[in-house]
Amino acid sequence: MTFTTRPEIQGAFGVVASTHWIGSAVGMKLLEQGGTAADAAAGTAFALQVVEPHLNGPLGDLSLLYRAAGADAPQVLCGQGVAPAKATIEHYRAEGLELIPSSGLLPTVVPGAFGAWMTLLRDHGRLPLREILEPAIFYAGQGHPALPRVSEFILGLRDFFLDEWPTSFETWCPGGQAPAAGAMMRNPVLADTWERLLTEAEVARGRDAQIDRATEVFYRGFIAEAIDRWVRDAEVADATGERRKGVLSGDDLAAWRPSYEAPVSTTYEGWEVFKAGFWSQGPVLLQSLRLLEGSGVGEMDLFGERFVHTVTETKKLSYADREAYYGDPAASEIPTETLISPAYADARRSLIGETASLAQRPGVIDGFAHLAESAIARAVEGAKREPATGAEPTMAHLTERRGDTVHVDVIDQWGNSVSATPSGGWLQSSPVVPGLGMALNTRAQMFWLEPGLPTSLAPGRRPRTTLSPTMATAPDGTEYAFGTPGGDQQDQWQLIYLLRLIHGGMNLQEAIDAPLFHTGHFQSSFYPRAVQTGYLMVEPAFGETAIDALKARGHDVTVAEPWSIGRLTAASRSPDGLLKAAATPRLMQAYASGR
Repeated sequence: MTFTTRPEIQGAFGVVASTHWIGSAVGMKLLEQGGTAADAAAGTAFALQVVEPHLNGPLGDLSLLYRAAGADAPQVLCGQGVAPAKATIEHYRAEGLELIPSSGLLPTVVPGAFGAWMTLLRDHGRLPLREILEPAIFYAGQGHPALPRVSEFILGLRDFFLDEWPTSFETWCPGGQAPAAGAMMRNPVLADTWERLLTEAEVARGRDAQIDRATEVFYRGFIAEAIDRWVRDAEVADATGERRKGVLSGDDLAAWRPSYEAPVSTTYEGWEVFKAGFWSQGPVLLQSLRLLEGSGVGEMDLFGERFVHTVTETKKLSYADREAYYGDPAASEIPTETLISPAYADARRSLIGETASLAQRPGVIDGFAHLAESAIARAVEGAKREPATGAEPTMAHLTERRGDTVHVDVIDQWGNSVSATPSGGWLQSSPVVPGLGMALNTRAQMFWLEPGLPTSLAPGRRPRTTLSPTMATAPDGTEYAFGTPGGDQQDQWQLIYLLRLIHGGMNLQEAIDAPLFHTGHFQSSFYPRAVQTGYLMVEPAFGETAIDALKARGHDVTVAEPWSIGRLTAASRSPDGLLKAAATPRLMQAYASGR
C-alpha cells in the first residue's frame, strides 16, 4: 500500500472536500441535516468567504458544475458577472490606463457568486436559506482562527489600509492591529449584513420564495443600494498608485442574472471530461487531452522528466490558444468546434519537440489568424514586464498581492454532485464597502483595453475567467468532481491529476499527494499580464536527476519549496454507490470529510 498524507475518505452517505477544514465541516453538517449536494456546497462556500477572505468573498464570482443523480452530463452554472454598462475602453483609456489594474474600483464587474448560489439552492436544494447561512454568520460574528496567510496579508497592508482604505482598516484591523496567526478573527458587520438579508427574505412565504427574495435584496435591495451609493462617490487608490472612481452601478446589479449552460466536453482513453465554456479557461484542459492522444504519455514514468516535459509543452500550446481565441461566446465568435477537434490537435501535436519551446505558438485558424498575431504581439510585450509579487514596499505594489481562490466538491447520498470554484472579492484588492463588511471583486483585470478581441473590455461582456471546476466519467461509470485554486495554474494541476488517475491507477489521495509542476510561459491573466518565457516550477520531490534533465531540455526551472504547489480537492462516486473524497495537505488547510 502506498503511504499517503491522509486517508482517501470512503463512505456511502455523503462526502465534502474543500480548501478549509471549517468549510468541509460545515458542508458535512448540512448533509447530516438532510441537505443535498447543493445545500452543502453553498453552505461550505459561504463559510469559506469568512475563513478564507484573502481567497474569496461575498462580492466575488463563481464557476460551478452540477450533476443530478443519474444524469449523463453535468450542467454549468455561470456565476461570472459581466462588465458594467460604463466599462468602456474609451473610459479606461481616458483614465491613463493601458492595462486594467489589479485593485481598486475600476476592475470590478457585477458580483455573480451570490446569485449563482441562490439559483443552485432554489433549483436543487432542500434546506431553508437560514440553515445555509447560519454557519457563516456564526464564524463572522463569533470568530474563527486567523490563517497565517491572512494575518500576513493584513499585516503587510495595515498602513496602506489606514492611509488609503479606511473601511478595510476598520474591518481587518480592529483595535488598530492585524490579527495574529491563530488568533480569533471576526467580521461582525458581515454577520449583520447576512442577518438583515435573511430578515428581509423571510418576509416571503415558502423556501423558494425566500431564496428568490434574498436574490432580490442582494441585487436590487439594500446591498445593491450600498454598493451603488459608495462607488458613485468613492475615489480610491489602486495598483498604479493613483486614485480613481469606479463605474459599477446599482443598475448593473439589477440587470444581471446567472445562467445555466451545457458543458464543453471531450473523451480521452474512454473517459469523458466536462468543463465550463470558453468564457472560462476550462477548455484548455480538453485541448491538452486531445494533444496528448497518441503521444505515449500513458507509457511514461508519471514522476519522470519526460512526462513533465511532454505535459508542459502540451500546456504551452493550449494556453497560447486560450490567449488568442477564448472569450465570452455571447459577445464574440469563438472557433469552439475547431479548438477541441481531433483534427486540430493532430495538426498541432508535431509541435511538441524534445526541447523546451520558447515561442508563443497559437494555432492559425481560418478567419481568425489576426487573433493569433495579436496574441503573439501582446505576449512579446508581456515578456518585458515583471510578474507581480506584492513584495515591493510601495503603495502601488502592495495591492498587487493577488488573492487566489477556493474550491468545493460535494456528493450527497442520492448521487447529486457539485464542483465549484468561487473567487474574487479579496480583502487585499478592493476596499470594504461601507456597512456591508465585504469587498468588491477585480475580475475585469482580465480584459484587454484593445478593441476587436474576444477579451476586449465591453459593457455586458464576461471576462475570460480562470475559474475552472471539472467533472469526469470513467469507463466503469465512476463519476468524478475535482478542482483547485491557482489562477492560471488551475487547469495545469488538474490535467496532471487527471492523467495520474487515468494512467497511474492512483486513488484520489495518491494522485493529489504526487508532486506537481506548472509553467508560466504564457500570458498571465492577472495584472500586469506578464509572460515568463520558458518558466517551469517543479516541486523538489521529482528529484535532482529529473530536474537537471529538464534544465538540459531548455526549461527555465525554479524548484519550489516542498509541498507548496497546488490545492487540489476531489470526490467520486462509483456505480455501486461507494463515495470517496480527498484533499491536498499543501498549506495544511484543505480537508475532506465523509461517511
